[in-house]
This record gives sequence, structure tokens and C-alpha cells, in this order.
Amino acid sequence: MNSSLRLFIRQFLGVLLAALVPVVLVAFLSIPYSLGGHPGDDRTVAAPVSQHMT
Repeated sequence: MNSSLRLFIRQFLGVLLAALVPVVLVAFLSIPYSLGGHPGDDRTVAAPVSQHMT
């Protein structure tokens, strides 16, 4: 392989990785945080308890 092609591929992969890491971190950390859990997890919804006694 030509040395200039090897340099180009190394630089290209470095830029690709530098652009992909923040996207992956935001997607896999902020989305589950805002949903309160992972999208596939079961969630229990707490029903409001009435304080009114009749």
C-alpha cells in the first residue's frame, strides 16, 4: 500500500472516530436519562392514590 494512501486512511478514520464518539455518547447516555430508563425496559406506572375516604 502506498504510504500516502495509508496516511489518508489513518487520518480519515481518526476524523470519523472523532465525529462518531460524541454522537454515540449523547445517544446512549442522554436518551435513556431523559426517558428514565432504557427504551426496552418495563416501566411501572404508579397510580395516584386517593386520600378521600367515604
